[in-house]
Amino acid sequence: MIGIFSNLLLIAVVLLGALVAASIKVLFEYERGVIFFLGRFQIVKGPGLIIIIPIVQKMRRVDLRTIVMDVPSQDVISRDNVSVKVSAVLYFRVVDPERAIIQVEDYYAATGQLAQTTLRSVLGQHELDEMLAERERLNTHIQNILDTETDAWGIKVSKVEIKRVDLDESMIRAIARQAEAERERRAKIINAEGEFQAAEKLLQAAMIIARQPQALQLRYLQTLHDIAAENNSTVVFPLPLDLISPLLMSATRPGDDATRDK
Repeated sequence: MIGIFSNLLLIAVVLLGALVAASIKVLFEYERGVIFFLGRFQIVKGPGLIIIIPIVQKMRRVDLRTIVMDVPSQDVISRDNVSVKVSAVLYFRVVDPERAIIQVEDYYAATGQLAQTTLRSVLGQHELDEMLAERERLNTHIQNILDTETDAWGIKVSKVEIKRVDLDESMIRAIARQAEAERERRAKIINAEGEFQAAEKLLQAAMIIARQPQALQLRYLQTLHDIAAENNSTVVFPLPLDLISPLLMSATRPGDDATRDK
């Protein structure tokens, strides 16, 4: 009898210990426990020490920390019919543990699937140049849509970042040719603007010289000085006609007088 009693006492102690172990739960600062009583939602508890009644009460742990999710590469056709592969990263966290457990079966998987479909839908409405140059605006647009859709699940989407936009080789070569043509166009415009400004300056200089004939003489002397400073064996210097016209007139006068005498 004593042996049977000892065995029963040992079994009772083991069952009591198991019952106590199943009743005591410890939640970290970043965790919350959603308590169900006979299948019905009762309360959200935590953090710290939590005591539940086994069998009649169940607890689901929910992590409140920010979750970083890699959105797999998605095939996207842009509005200008360019096929690209786009990948992104998503930052979200649970703000309402009750809705995260009750309103959706698996909030992690649901948020990931919604992020993939939203990424394809939003980027498909934009051209390739916008995907490459306006990522910040697209990130904000996608984040706002996801945050609105996941609010019913108690999820807060804090940030979305487009990581990569991959193109095929033919499209990369086409973009390189386009960029080169754009650079050539800008170079020609800059060159034309320089020629236009130079022509305006030359016109202004000609008008000044026309008003002051002495300025032309000074310019000749300056040009002669510049040429003399170089090691040239031959110097060709233009001589103004107004300087030699008196000499030409004096040289032709004797001949004219002789013709009149005849």
